[in-house]
Amino acid sequence: MSWSITHSWQAEDKLSCLVAAGNDLVVCSGLELQLLDLDANLRWRQAMPFLIHSAAFHSGKIGVLCGHGFFVLNSSDGLRVTEGRSTRGGFSDILARPGGGWILSCREGNLHLFNEEGKGLRRLASGRVRRLLGWFDREHLLWQDDGGRLRCARLAKQDSQRVLEERIWSWVSRMFDGRCLLQSSDGSLWEGTPHPFGWDSLEKIQDASIEPLSAIRGGDGWWLLGIDGVMTNISGIDTSDKLETTVLGKDLGHLLVGLGPDTMVTANRQGLLRYWNAPHLAALKHSLIQKMVADAKVASDWDERRRIFQRACTAEEEGRVSLAITLYQTLGRAEDVKRLLAREREDR
Repeated sequence: MSWSITHSWQAEDKLSCLVAAGNDLVVCSGLELQLLDLDANLRWRQAMPFLIHSAAFHSGKIGVLCGHGFFVLNSSDGLRVTEGRSTRGGFSDILARPGGGWILSCREGNLHLFNEEGKGLRRLASGRVRRLLGWFDREHLLWQDDGGRLRCARLAKQDSQRVLEERIWSWVSRMFDGRCLLQSSDGSLWEGTPHPFGWDSLEKIQDASIEPLSAIRGGDGWWLLGIDGVMTNISGIDTSDKLETTVLGKDLGHLLVGLGPDTMVTANRQGLLRYWNAPHLAALKHSLIQKMVADAKVASDWDERRRIFQRACTAEEEGRVSLAITLYQTLGRAEDVKRLLAREREDR
């Protein structure tokens, strides 16, 4: 069994970016932001003051970069949480921060840290950023610099950064489950599992044959969208099976986003969205949903736990480490407690 197009949707203007918001899809088109459900039904639309060029989603909030500004919207109704923030030269990329908040890169060579509501906390001189790649945890951020090298920043009481390695990469995907795809200068593709000081694993998986534009990780491995509009699947990396590549469709556009292990969306600049589904992966999606339901039952009062977690994150950002440790202990977050205790020992 294979992937097939289930339905499509046409935007009224050219598309700049797509962002998954759970099972929903954030569509950035011209001066307008729209939220579609899994069946491509419009939930709401919101006009923005400038052209939108990037967005991110986390925990009921959508962070939007348009013009030189940064805005936060509620995903439930599209209403703005704040009046927005701006910086000279504008922002270039955005990532949601684990536990709440946002990290933005700007064209002046700085990283800007914001809280969940879009209030600025501080900034770090990082040098020019080609792309923000992902988080190892709430403190450690990975990005690719303007020269193609990978860098890691530790955003804590005393911010710091380091070069992961001197190797130059021509393209790097966002991290998915701690892994990313990379293209070396000779055009070959690699899969790696980075950590703040190097690599847990780094393996060459294909010689030069694909010019990737975007990549996601689905239930059957990596999916790459090339600059030629061709989508390619790379599977067998995690098993003893022979590494296989499968080509799916042509002229599919320039945007690719995943909505779960069995659903993805491609789009072209003219605004045509295609929803893809893989029936043979439905069982995997069902198991993931069951796990989410089980996790929800474990939390007897999730709203209260979330408020405690937000208080712990705020205390950590403000340097009140002892209070943060106590709150994390209340939630049973042993890894966060160990991390902060280790940080306290380093700061002494």
